[in-house]
Amino acid sequence: MKGDIPSKKKIPFPVKHSFSQYLSEYGRSVKLPIQYEDLTRMTTSVALLDAEGNDTLWETAYYDPADTRELNAALTQIYALLKTDGDFQVLEHLKVARIDYCTFGNTKPFRIRIINGLNDNYDHFYVKRGDASRLYGLELEDLLSPNRITFLIDGETLIEEHVAGIPGDDFMEKNLAETDFNKIRIAKEFIKFNERCFVRLLGDMRAYNYVVDITPDIEGSQFRIRAIDFDQQSYEGRKSFYLPQYFKENNPIVFLGVGQMSAKTVIQYQLEERSLIAARVNRSRKRLDHLMRIMVKDRISDDRKVTQLKNELAYHHKTDTFLTCSTMGEIVLNNIQLLLAKDFKQSILIE
Repeated sequence: MKGDIPSKKKIPFPVKHSFSQYLSEYGRSVKLPIQYEDLTRMTTSVALLDAEGNDTLWETAYYDPADTRELNAALTQIYALLKTDGDFQVLEHLKVARIDYCTFGNTKPFRIRIINGLNDNYDHFYVKRGDASRLYGLELEDLLSPNRITFLIDGETLIEEHVAGIPGDDFMEKNLAETDFNKIRIAKEFIKFNERCFVRLLGDMRAYNYVVDITPDIEGSQFRIRAIDFDQQSYEGRKSFYLPQYFKENNPIVFLGVGQMSAKTVIQYQLEERSLIAARVNRSRKRLDHLMRIMVKDRISDDRKVTQLKNELAYHHKTDTFLTCSTMGEIVLNNIQLLLAKDFKQSILIE
């Protein structure tokens, strides 16, 4: 399997008025007590190590006392907005246990650990810089995947809930030595995840950009792969960038599928997931139509990447319908429309 990397660091795109109105209409836009930039006023930071002493690429941030008090009050309010729709009665039991800063990647997120004083249970959420393509990615995840995801936006500040699960790279290192029954389920879920990414054109799903949620079942376990990074929603020009199977970091799970499934079985699971995506489209038709009307007019990539991707998808799907597209939004819409036409077999990919 060959790997694929972004052509260069992704540039952010502003949220236009029409998209901002959409986000407000559907309860995504709120007034936040602090902005992303307020968290950058740290006085120092210390590398955060895991239980085995390895660098996590996160740093724990420290602030002067006045800023700490202000941030703690604001961040617990944001958690209440995210989790309880602004019911601030929960605030007296919440406190900020830690603020971590990620030095890796484009988004430079802050991860906030919240502790419930009643039972010492903790939860997390993230503060990031928001841009249009990332917000489209979050909305499409909520509408087209089997997973709901909660986020809030205020200007350029994005708040995202924490998605629980084992990071993909850790999962492949520690959890692939399962029973044959579970190996089949793992391989099946990766095939379905691959399809979900390709249909809605979510890119860069290498192992550290998704998590695996494991649910014990009557016999064996159920596995769900969930994206946690939406930075590369329909931004790059290479078709392979939207297929997780091509990233070398995913080779262990890809090879697991090769050893467990025939080509006929792979196609069966691809068709099954596409049918499920079509059902999700139909259930959220009004909202998705609204989103796509905005997205097709928006600019969330450069013209060179748009041209490359529409040509590669036209060749892959064996249709000229992509060649008239002038934006990434139009390409995504065409990809979804092909799905709804139920003409799946022409675009099934086994390479």
